[in-house]
Amino acid sequence: MLELRPGCECCDKDLPANLEGAYICSFECTFCFDCASEILGYICPNCGGTLIPRPLRTLEKLVNSPASTVRTFNPNICKK
Repeated sequence: MLELRPGCECCDKDLPANLEGAYICSFECTFCFDCASEILGYICPNCGGTLIPRPLRTLEKLVNSPASTVRTFNPNICKK
């Protein structure tokens, strides 16, 4: 099951698990649309993998399978 991390690793923008706008790589590094598209060119700065839209988890499923609350914030990997 995906962790569904709560924020962008570049800008720390909130990325709720039930809303569109998050992009992930195969290691689940997580970025918002703006950082993924404008800064990173859809390439993960951590592993070099492709960033793709993260699947959504419905509110009803989040009750028993909650998203992660652990934030990973490293603005140094995403220089504008």
